[in-house]
Amino acid sequence: MSKTPLAAPLRQRRKEARPQELLDAALELFVEKGFSATRSDEVAERAGVSKGTLYLYYPSKEELLKAVIQQNLGQIIAQGSGIVDEFQGPTAELLSMLMNLWWDRVGNTPAGGIHKIMMSEVRNFPEIAQFYRDEIIQPATDLLGRTLQRGIDRGEFRALPVVEVTQALFAPLIFMALHKHSFGACPAEGLAMNCDGVIATHIDLMLNGLLKQQDAAPKGKKNS
Repeated sequence: MSKTPLAAPLRQRRKEARPQELLDAALELFVEKGFSATRSDEVAERAGVSKGTLYLYYPSKEELLKAVIQQNLGQIIAQGSGIVDEFQGPTAELLSMLMNLWWDRVGNTPAGGIHKIMMSEVRNFPEIAQFYRDEIIQPATDLLGRTLQRGIDRGEFRALPVVEVTQALFAPLIFMALHKHSFGACPAEGLAMNCDGVIATHIDLMLNGLLKQQDAAPKGKKNS
């Protein structure tokens, strides 16, 4: 009995999986070795394809990195935007959800290593720096800014400067991702960090700083 009818679909599924396999291999190697130090043929070898196949999908290493960034970070920003559009509850709950979603889907995954790549390599690749700014930094800033403004407009948050608060929200998350893929990846004793605990504490501190407090005398005291 001929197996030819089954061979074509299997090859087709393999072909459809190749872009994802290439992106996964590229992310692993870029984080492990750095973008500059990683050769295209190493990415192809780890993905189990030829170098020619790699170039068929991604004509240059720069285009490959852009695809890695867009798939791992751009998609989560788009998902977050949809959540903001549809959310009906308190803004504090929405903001907490967005930050936890980012940590679960990015910071606490191999995708968190992209921040390490950008911090260490982007100065030498201005085109990628501009791409990262346009496709990731600005949309993410807009998303959190829109969330903060929602809370201010609804009288839930204090009227704090939105851009500065957005940066303050982001900074510890980026630090946690950098730690996870640097000191956190070292076997040396004492370098581990309870990232989940730090993130939870950061969210708690930020939300308590943002929430509009009711005017009331402290307990045990009376207004004079």
